[in-house]
Amino acid sequence: MTWLTSEALAARRPEAGKSAAAPKAGGGSVAPRANQPRSSRPVARASLPLRRGLILGLAFLALWPAPGAAGERPGAPASAAGLDWRVAEDRVSAQIAGWSLDHLLEAVARQTRWQVYLDPAADHVVSAKFRDLTPGEALRRLLGPLNYVLMPGTNSPARLYVFRDSRQAATLRIAVPAGEASRGRRLADELIVTLKPDSPETIEDLARRLGARIIGRSEDLHAYRLKFESAAAADAAQRELAGSDVRVDYNYLVERPEVAEAMLAGAGLNLTLKPKALAGADGVVVAMVDTAVQGRSAGIQDFLLPTVSVAGEAQVPDDQLAHGTSMSATLLRGLAAAPDAASGTTVRILPVDVYGNRESSTSYEIALGIQAAINHGADIVNLSLGGTDPSPFVHRLIQAGHERGVVFLAAAGNEPVTDPTFPAAYPEVIAVTALNRRGEVAAYANRGEFVDVAAPGVSYITFHGQPYLVVGTSPATAHASALAANLAAASGKQGPELEAEIRARLALEVVRRSP
Repeated sequence: MTWLTSEALAARRPEAGKSAAAPKAGGGSVAPRANQPRSSRPVARASLPLRRGLILGLAFLALWPAPGAAGERPGAPASAAGLDWRVAEDRVSAQIAGWSLDHLLEAVARQTRWQVYLDPAADHVVSAKFRDLTPGEALRRLLGPLNYVLMPGTNSPARLYVFRDSRQAATLRIAVPAGEASRGRRLADELIVTLKPDSPETIEDLARRLGARIIGRSEDLHAYRLKFESAAAADAAQRELAGSDVRVDYNYLVERPEVAEAMLAGAGLNLTLKPKALAGADGVVVAMVDTAVQGRSAGIQDFLLPTVSVAGEAQVPDDQLAHGTSMSATLLRGLAAAPDAASGTTVRILPVDVYGNRESSTSYEIALGIQAAINHGADIVNLSLGGTDPSPFVHRLIQAGHERGVVFLAAAGNEPVTDPTFPAAYPEVIAVTALNRRGEVAAYANRGEFVDVAAPGVSYITFHGQPYLVVGTSPATAHASALAANLAAASGKQGPELEAEIRARLALEVVRRSP
């Protein structure tokens, strides 16, 4: 690790009044800022108070480019083989070209788990090619004319400050989510069975015949969760039911999404949005299929409909910010940024708890949550969760809801891969990835071909009067749901028409071209 002294910083700082070209890296160089054409010149950004930064971060609701106007933005990564930061070996390799500073620091934060802070006025287009450098040497090659301080942590992550002239100016936290999609988590000793409504055999008789216990039931769907004594017994039951009228599906674990957040200094921002009185069924209902929602602790209770739980009543510690709470607050912050927000909103959030007190849910509960959302009149379903395992059982319920005009949005996942995440990858679902502050796909976010749209991957919310920073494709999905809800409330658009407009407004070509 490297700690630069003030003398070292002075030695690296360009002389006043002179433009400084970045050192050559990988056979190329970055032109001095003064000689760059305006269309490709990085834009200097002034430091913003939290309130103003929040407004700018959510302003996409009103200022997002119209259909057909999107294109690659200045500072978007042009091409790259990647950054390989091997923490255990204390060595770094890179082969990157045309990365923005934000994208680089997101990648550094994700791979090192350092706390990274950036001077908002600092800009640098990163091109570098090297192998097996020490972290200090790598940072010097990557950051070019910028200054940095890397402070080792004691029982805490190291902190990296990147700035032009003063470390105190590095106030913008480059945060990345910690969660990843769960992989290969099939419950091998379970099956989901769906009976025909006129089945001559009851579920009790079927379970007895197969030697299974019924641990979950939905009479509405005629679907039941069966648990066997072993994986071999479940496999034998599946073979026995093959070719019968009983539909059989696997059940998968879905980990509780982490709240990728950091508590910020200062007082929280009060939500200025007010609920508008509803006349009959005029309101727009957004189902938040997630964890329980702590409405009063986040100051959003007036926008919540009664909670529906398919996983038992949750006892959420009041001092711990729940994922469902942060997503609901993010959605409402998005609505508050809409141009017509001063008159209030008819949007209401329907919390659908699919986790209860458990650390994980299953595809069975997710499906029941989706069905409950549809049954309770949801116009839009927000799914800021997911995994890598497709579930035909979940997909069938999404298809049925989609045919009834329900709009589904789901998170693409917090891994920089192209593998599909479900339920986002189903064609009836709008798959949402995350953008950083420059409008690029965030370094931590999925950018697979299944991704449909992109929205800001950062949200500022208030919990118990304290401001929190929430990061990831989960808040990006909540932002997109906010846009959908606002459009539905303002224009009356529903179903396919609303879905088509969201796909058009938030679709960016940069989603396909980012590394």
